[in-house]
Amino acid sequence: MIAPAKVNLLLHVAPPRADGYHPLCSLFASIDLADEVVVEPAAADEVRCPGVEGPNLAERALAAYREAAGAAAPGPVRVTITKRIPVAAGLGGGSADAAAVLRALDALAERPLGPDRLREIGARLGADVPSQVEPRHALVTGVGEHVEPVALPPMALVLVPQREGLPTAAVYAEADRIGATRSELDPDAVRALARAPLPELARGLENDLQAAALSLRPELERPLEALREAGALAALVTGSGPTTFGVFATVEEAERAAARIPGALVSTLRA
Repeated sequence: MIAPAKVNLLLHVAPPRADGYHPLCSLFASIDLADEVVVEPAAADEVRCPGVEGPNLAERALAAYREAAGAAAPGPVRVTITKRIPVAAGLGGGSADAAAVLRALDALAERPLGPDRLREIGARLGADVPSQVEPRHALVTGVGEHVEPVALPPMALVLVPQREGLPTAAVYAEADRIGATRSELDPDAVRALARAPLPELARGLENDLQAAALSLRPELERPLEALREAGALAALVTGSGPTTFGVFATVEEAERAAARIPGALVSTLRA
């Protein structure tokens, strides 16, 4: 099963609620960079992710599905994840893997729970999981639980991952400290922007967490500047970072730009 990465083309963030979660309004692009998740019968539940040490969100997804489905859940399974999405990069790789596990288990279940219930389960695992239950371009609101499919114009993206990750919680805390959040969120405006031609869409892209990410990691300005110098229509940090990305009209333009930037990857939007 394919678990595609996502890029936050746009991210607006409001101050935290009483429970500590930040309401958001984000435009997600589902891209062709993807992990592979294989779920198959086994003697006991097991999650394998070669090359990635420590707890895995896919393990929590497996446990959460079993708790929700009860006796209708499938028998023991082995989950094997082949990673292609950079880890801790702000590209939603862990969330995509967890959502793929939920989808696979539901396909094997005696009485499937269905996408809406899977999104409810996913929301308890992480803000990016619900949007990946049915991977697609989406307007995401609430604290990630409200997912509305949108169409986006064709584009190519140049991604510049970093070797060292950037903890999401630390970026949100820094955004609160420096006052980078906004008092109001306007999904209608973001919805309209998604329908705009690419040049107009690119001009409207912004990320309320970018200032916080740069405050914690000032060196991220270097790939942003490199993307702008290479002709990107827009260059931003995706999500809480640390990956930066540039928007290009064609794959050819993106490939020429990526050739000038060490470690850069070219990706396109999924159909």
